[in-house]
Amino acid sequence: MQEDRRLAVLRAIVEDYVATEEPVGSKALVERHGLNVSPATIRNDMAALEEEGYLTQPHTSAGRVPTDKGYRLFVDRLTTVKPMSQAERRAVTTFLDGAVDLDDVVHRSVRVLAQLTRQVAVVQYPTLSRSTVRHVELVALTASRLLVVLILSTGRVEQRLVELDRELADDELGTLRSRVNLAATGEQISDAVIALNALVAGDHPASPVMSLVVETLVEAMSDHRSDERIAVGGTANLARFGDSFDSAVRPLLEALEEQVVLLKLLGEANSGGAVTVRIGAEGPYEELSSTSVVATGYGPGDALASLGIVGPTRMDYPSTMAAVRAVAKYVSRVLDEG
Repeated sequence: MQEDRRLAVLRAIVEDYVATEEPVGSKALVERHGLNVSPATIRNDMAALEEEGYLTQPHTSAGRVPTDKGYRLFVDRLTTVKPMSQAERRAVTTFLDGAVDLDDVVHRSVRVLAQLTRQVAVVQYPTLSRSTVRHVELVALTASRLLVVLILSTGRVEQRLVELDRELADDELGTLRSRVNLAATGEQISDAVIALNALVAGDHPASPVMSLVVETLVEAMSDHRSDERIAVGGTANLARFGDSFDSAVRPLLEALEEQVVLLKLLGEANSGGAVTVRIGAEGPYEELSSTSVVATGYGPGDALASLGIVGPTRMDYPSTMAAVRAVAKYVSRVLDEG
């Protein structure tokens, strides 16, 4: 019973501190949360929580604020993640459904995530090596010029022009299209490259047109321009944390300029809707010990990349976790539907 009550006290302090940005006292807890015990009992519970490292007292006469350990227990003991409202879910769906290509999906995701959480949103571009080939299209622009279009499971589209040294008949183009699709469609990038190269090796001698198309596709598949790329949005939200500028905001602003730092903050992508919360010193960088990261993986099937938010440890974890999970789910669906 006592442990349950102290957990309720900690939960109330976290919620009040996030909402008011002020240390929380026992009297305010009793008045606002209906804990059905006296302020003296609450003070004893707060003292015990402080002794165990879950709370700290900034000043002698002030109330308490959560420590990283307190936030950690709060997040770990969340019985339910605060659900998004129907209006929020509808806004996410409508906003993302209007995306026209992968870049648009990523940038829309960053914007909507920053708006929902009022934090800095970070979205990693899908990693090329984890994607599969959805389709290859060969379009005859002229009798001797082809447009080679590679469509990946991430929604990424690569286009290349191929100049031929002779005219290509329609039936020859159809056969070529069928053979490259049969070899590559549904395969992971690495396997598709092997299958396409085998296609050329299997022809004795290989058709110059086939060799050229395969060479073009393999080059497009090994193009790493979008690997390790990220999009960031909502930096202006950091203005809300002016009271902790030197400890939390300045290091985070510096980190936002370093792509490799942000990728490490997001961590490994998780599939299956699992949301990872790293609080304060749990993160990989000591200078960002006043920062929390809420992240998850996204992508159809296995996670292709990560998205999430970074911000000061004083954040609304239940709502933020719900928003991160929902946006990842919708982005995955948009990419899956192509």
